[in-house]
Amino acid sequence: MRRALGYRSQQSTGAPIGRGALLEFLPFASCPSRRLDIWTTLIGHFALLLCCLPLLAAAQAYPARPIRMIVPLAVGGTGDTLARTVGEEMSKILGQPFVIENRAGSGGALGTESVAKSPADGYTLLFASPAHVINPMLRPNSYDPVKDFEPVSVIANTYMLLVAHPGLPVASIGELVAYAKKNPGRLNYGSSGSGSATHLNTELFKSMAGVFITHIPYRGSTPARQALLAGEIELAVDGLLPALPFIKAGKLKALAMCSSKRSSIAPEIPTMDEAGIRGYASDTWYGLVAPAGISKEVLAALHGAAVKALARPAVRERLQQQGADLVGGSPSEFRKLIESEVRTWTRIVKATQARVD
Repeated sequence: MRRALGYRSQQSTGAPIGRGALLEFLPFASCPSRRLDIWTTLIGHFALLLCCLPLLAAAQAYPARPIRMIVPLAVGGTGDTLARTVGEEMSKILGQPFVIENRAGSGGALGTESVAKSPADGYTLLFASPAHVINPMLRPNSYDPVKDFEPVSVIANTYMLLVAHPGLPVASIGELVAYAKKNPGRLNYGSSGSGSATHLNTELFKSMAGVFITHIPYRGSTPARQALLAGEIELAVDGLLPALPFIKAGKLKALAMCSSKRSSIAPEIPTMDEAGIRGYASDTWYGLVAPAGISKEVLAALHGAAVKALARPAVRERLQQQGADLVGGSPSEFRKLIESEVRTWTRIVKATQARVD
């Protein structure tokens, strides 16, 4: 049988099967051109496999290096505090450090633009806020808040409020409106930058109350708060968390919450609507977005890490102590929120005729 098949055993001699013996065994041994075609095909397939291996390894190993989280806000503000809290926990889950970079210029537009132009590989993220959708309305051709980014997850909703220097002789929104109308152009308010949520929230108040107050932009909420404490300005919209200690110490006066409801950590402060500015409501959210084009696998890994981080009791307790309401929604839910915010702030910008100073 072995002779009929052309098989030549070399077991008796102990010698290895040589190339000639192998070629005699193969069915295409008698056709050199076919041997060349087969070897060429095998080499091509092997080369293709080598090219794919780095891509496969990258997808399986994500993340393989530290992840940058760009926070387009000043150090020490509410958004910065939330970003650092969540980033620290996500780094434990993913096994790589989260490097926080604060880029607060131009109302957050500079940091946001840098992320829009970054590679969509999951190693550069943006900690976004309402300024994410406001800036392009005031700075045309900067970036598209929907098309240039891939939503990862909403992190939390927080509270902002209008605060005044204790030297200003008003104790309520009604008294502020009356004072501003009696003294047009005398009052100044600070914001975290032109195009920021603090800027637009105050412009919305001015428009609805029918008063004129001069805008003084700063490079972040912390410098604006410091100016207010020093008496350089009379008013500012600020985050509840960083402002609350100064309110309790009597160094700032709380006038009204900008949100649609009162905060559980300061329930005594009324909303703008309750204080007399009927229909005023501006809720503040924070969330993670990535450059558009990120792979589904990397997006799923980031979203999963964010949701796990927010579910951990220590993180929940810490964020709730900071006055934040945790969310942790899906990427599709976050996209719907951003699209809704674009429509809302478009109306507000037109109604207030806000512009970049």
